Amino acid sequence: MKNFARKLMLTLGVAGLLAAIGAPADEINLPDIGSPADAVLSKSEENRIGRAIMAQIRASGELVEDPQVNEYINEIGHRLAAQANADANHEFSFFVVDNPVINAFAMPGGFIGVHTGLLEATRNEDELAGVLAHEVAHVTQRHIARRMHSTQRQSILSTAIMLGAILAGAAGGSSDAVQGAIAVAQGTAAQQQINFTRANEYEADRIGISALASAGFDPQGMGSFFEVISRGNTPHEYRVPEFLRTHPVSSARIAEARGRARNYEPVHTTDSTNYGISKARLAVASADTPEEAVAYYEAEPYEFQSDVERYGRAVAYLRAGRNQEANRIFEELVSKDPKVIAYHIGLGDAQLANEAIADSMSTYERASALFPRNMPLTIHYAEALLAVGEADRAHRMLLDLLNTVPPTPEQVRLIAKAAVEAGEIAEAHYYMAEYRFMIGDLVGGIGFLQQALRVPDLDEIQRIRFEARIDFVREFMTEEQLQRLQRGRVTG
Repeated sequence: MKNFARKLMLTLGVAGLLAAIGAPADEINLPDIGSPADAVLSKSEENRIGRAIMAQIRASGELVEDPQVNEYINEIGHRLAAQANADANHEFSFFVVDNPVINAFAMPGGFIGVHTGLLEATRNEDELAGVLAHEVAHVTQRHIARRMHSTQRQSILSTAIMLGAILAGAAGGSSDAVQGAIAVAQGTAAQQQINFTRANEYEADRIGISALASAGFDPQGMGSFFEVISRGNTPHEYRVPEFLRTHPVSSARIAEARGRARNYEPVHTTDSTNYGISKARLAVASADTPEEAVAYYEAEPYEFQSDVERYGRAVAYLRAGRNQEANRIFEELVSKDPKVIAYHIGLGDAQLANEAIADSMSTYERASALFPRNMPLTIHYAEALLAVGEADRAHRMLLDLLNTVPPTPEQVRLIAKAAVEAGEIAEAHYYMAEYRFMIGDLVGGIGFLQQALRVPDLDEIQRIRFEARIDFVREFMTEEQLQRLQRGRVTG
């Protein structure tokens, strides 16, 4: 019951965040030209809705925060988006949801989620790329806005609440939460309201297969994965994968996807190392115990394992505290293929776990010279620096990175921790404010900025920056949020 309440409140939070966004469809002044979808939901409104829902999904705690997995899924996703997004009018952000259910989903604004269960169910990288290409096409073809256009009597807000309900369930895997939140929104079934039409699905297949071929993947990957999950031939025992509920797959659709792929030149692809590494990291993380993860990788003799399988074995050893064994494998992998960043990260972590601090710092320093400003490497290096008491250096390194690459909320929390340990208290409050903003808590974020303004010896540049940020955020707050903020100031 607690999980149901949490997911219901998550969806109602989406409704609150979206309350100022949309007006009923019949109140929108239709433009003289442009797509009918633009008349109901502009691209900027799509982006605002997507960001609002994304904030709530982040706040749910269901996201995979592994920087190596996230970089990989974004690398593949953006490679496909570059081919499907011909006019470059769409921005994309890809994320992984910690859920064994086989599913993937697209949101307004180019936010695309993939469940860990789907990643595990794919047999090769082409199949994963096929799913991502399909979801990318839903965004580029604006199927959500077009669905709204086909139901003009339904307000944007009502549809946004419905979408939030579905995605709350998608993130948490709770069908009860989905049905409860939908009852609040409109009292009708989810699929009747937001499910893509058959024409939308075929269009997403067509655009996606073209993007697959153009990006260098096997265009048969999409049909291959559809066929596998429709037959129930997956690592899971779910009778009907969630992906089939939200993206119905018929034998005719599989045949058409297969036939369309044959129009492209056949390609022979091999899985990237990072595909195997991502699956290995998720496999170790999802094991109930460290011993279970080790047993999984020790089931096959070491000499018969591939490098990626040996990597998974080393990660499992590291989780189980068998640090010397992990260290030996990572040393072997780095020596054999120094181009793989994950091997350097694993070696640095294993050396640190073995209390070989100088060796660990040396490994990270060499890797940073080879791969400057690589997100996962820098995050792991900063965590290692914090572990050995070099907070000031970690803070500077993270600040350099996060001023260049958009951070995730967890990465913002990490730089806040580094700032605290480095004695930069005002900056730590500022980072925590940004973290609260990223998960949709505007009142809490301003609260941290107000704490930053009360730090003794605050310099004038910091004061101006913090006050300007408060003024900017206040422009987006509802009257109720402003009242809460005022009450907090009075009582605080």
